[in-house]
Amino acid sequence: MKDKTLLIMAAGMGSRFGGLKQIEPVGPNGEFIIDYSIYDAIESGFTKVVFIIKKENYDIFKETVGRRVEPHIKVEYVFQTNDNIPLEYQELLKSREKPLGTAHAILCAKDKINEPFAIINADDFYGRDAYLKASFYLSNIKDNHYGLIAYRLGNTLTPNGAAKRGVCKVNENNELITLIESSTELDGDKVKVSPLDGSKSFETSKDTIASMNMLLFTPSLFKILEEKLPVFLENNKDNLEKCEFLIPIVLNELTVEKKVIVDVVETNATWYGVTYKEDKAMVVDAINKMIEEGIYKTNLYGGNYEKR
Repeated sequence: MKDKTLLIMAAGMGSRFGGLKQIEPVGPNGEFIIDYSIYDAIESGFTKVVFIIKKENYDIFKETVGRRVEPHIKVEYVFQTNDNIPLEYQELLKSREKPLGTAHAILCAKDKINEPFAIINADDFYGRDAYLKASFYLSNIKDNHYGLIAYRLGNTLTPNGAAKRGVCKVNENNELITLIESSTELDGDKVKVSPLDGSKSFETSKDTIASMNMLLFTPSLFKILEEKLPVFLENNKDNLEKCEFLIPIVLNELTVEKKVIVDVVETNATWYGVTYKEDKAMVVDAINKMIEEGIYKTNLYGGNYEKR
C-alpha cells in the first residue's frame, strides 16, 4: 500500500460562522467534523495527516484534534505564513488579516509531503465513500494527472445562505474542462451561480457537477504553485488586501493550459457542512443517524472531548 497524506486546510477564520468553526463540536462526545474526516481517512488507507493552521491556533488544535488522533495516524502541523512569499511583496502583505488563500496554504506544506496527497476543507464532512474513492485514486495516480472528488451541486448547499463552490464542466471521459470558483445559492429548483472572477452570473441545475475542494495531487503540484505565486502577486499587486490565491483557480488554469489532466471522480457520499450557525443542527442530526446505522462509534476515539 502506498503512503498517502490527508492535507487539512484549517487556517480559515470562520467569519460567517462567527468563530473558529473547525473545532465546533458536532458529535455526541464533543467530536469535531475534522475528527470524522480523519477517522474516514484512516479507514480508507491514509497514513498521515497534515494540518494547515494559523500559528496562534496551534495549542488548541494540538490539545483537541491532535491529542486524540495522534495515537492512530502520523500527524504534522504547518503554519500558513508569508515566509514563502517573495520579499518584495511581504511588506505589502503585513497589514493583511486573512490568509492568502488555499493554493498558498498548500504551498506552505511543501516540506511535509513527499507522497500522493488529498486536500480537504476542515469544516466540510465529505463522507466515507469520498475517502475510499480518493485513496484508490491516489494509489493508482498517473503522471500528469490530478483528481477531483465530485458531488452534485444541489446536494452541497445550505438553505441558510450562499456558499463558495467550484462549478465544473466535465467531458465524456470524466475529465475536467473548466472549474469556476463561485458563490452559489439555492433558488427553488435551480442554483444561482456568481463566479468569483467577476464574470456574468448564471443559473444552473442542482445536478451540475461541483467541487468541494477534495482534490488529489502528487508533489509535482508544489513546483507549479511556486511558479504561479509570483505571477499571481504581481497581477494583484493593487489588491493585496483582498485577493486570494485559490487552488480551484490554479487547477482551472492548468486545465485550460492543458498542462495536466484532472480526472473527475464522482462519489455517492452525502456532504454536510457548517457554513452558518444554523447549519450545525443538520450536521449533528446526520452524524447521530450514522452512529445509529453503525457507520461510526458513539465515542469515536474514546474520551469526552468537551471536558479537555
